[in-house]
Amino acid sequence: MKKVLVASCIAAVLAVPAAQAEVNINGFASIKGGLTSGNDERLFGYTNDIDFENESLFAVQLSSDLGDKLSVTAQLLAKGANDFEADFAWAFLSYQVTDHLRLNAGRLRIPFYKYSDYLDVGFAYDWMRTPRAVYDEQFDTMDGFSLYHTQMIGDWTSSVQLVAGAFDGEIRLNGADSQSKAQDILGGSWELSNDWFNARIAYFQADLTIDAVALNPLLKTLNDVGLSSVAANLAFNEDSGSFLGFGFGIDRNDWLVNAEYTEIRVDNTFMADLDAYYLSVGHRFGAVTPFVSYEKDDDAPQRQIYAGLPNQLPLKPIIVGVVEQQHYDMDTWNLGVRYDFHPSAALKVQYSVADEKVRDTKDKLLSFGVDLVF
Repeated sequence: MKKVLVASCIAAVLAVPAAQAEVNINGFASIKGGLTSGNDERLFGYTNDIDFENESLFAVQLSSDLGDKLSVTAQLLAKGANDFEADFAWAFLSYQVTDHLRLNAGRLRIPFYKYSDYLDVGFAYDWMRTPRAVYDEQFDTMDGFSLYHTQMIGDWTSSVQLVAGAFDGEIRLNGADSQSKAQDILGGSWELSNDWFNARIAYFQADLTIDAVALNPLLKTLNDVGLSSVAANLAFNEDSGSFLGFGFGIDRNDWLVNAEYTEIRVDNTFMADLDAYYLSVGHRFGAVTPFVSYEKDDDAPQRQIYAGLPNQLPLKPIIVGVVEQQHYDMDTWNLGVRYDFHPSAALKVQYSVADEKVRDTKDKLLSFGVDLVF
């Protein structure tokens, strides 16, 4: 389905005579580097060897007005972490139903977060990266449809986005790439904003299936010895998942405050209950914006899966290991500065300290780079 939708968006541009379809091209890029302070430290994909590929990227966005309220948008994105192999981050058709209502169809960004539409556009925010504790959903796009409605309510702008679709691709599960499907994705977000304050809420649900290859031998053994209920509680097989998020932002008198909180739940699986939030405060001094932020990632393991199993069961230690590997409790402090040395480019430096309490590790990272739009 996803290949058909993407191809349809591209074909829509090619099918319109050149005289009628003016294609607009813009883009963005990030050139970033970083390194941790110790030999055994690793944070956000960096080690103590300086790396300029991990978070560097280049993207080109093409859009065209096809007339009669119809338009098409496509974005090609190449990330250094993927050897700069270009892929379609999104590609969709838009139909302006009314002045306040727009229908999109194709490959779309799911509006989980405040900065979902700008996840890869580093120029859109002051940090080196969006707060990883919160912005850590394993997939952020889907193939499907969205309805976007905007209107004024007094002095406030109301923006509502409803989505329906599916995701089919690879995610990281317990350190391994696993084929996954999120079917029947349904939900939406609502944001209210005025000239200095914004607040939003988002809720989504889907049925999640993941082929955790490394887990398959354990699941087979559990079914063979009559512990199929335990196997069912470990496996991802069309299990119901949900996402709930809140956030707000303040930009007043050169003070900048942003915060978001999220909860992720997947029923009848070994996936932990994921709770995370961040708070960021900065102040704009002309072209220079220093900031400090705090992130909290607290993942509670599903211990009820093995709580009732007898200790003499040979498989119990393996089950405990699978469940407890999901336990995570990390505090991250970030101190950074942004310098807008050009109307379309910003230099950033950020120092991060992450304290993971379960594994008793503390990692420190210095990162720096330039974000630009064109």
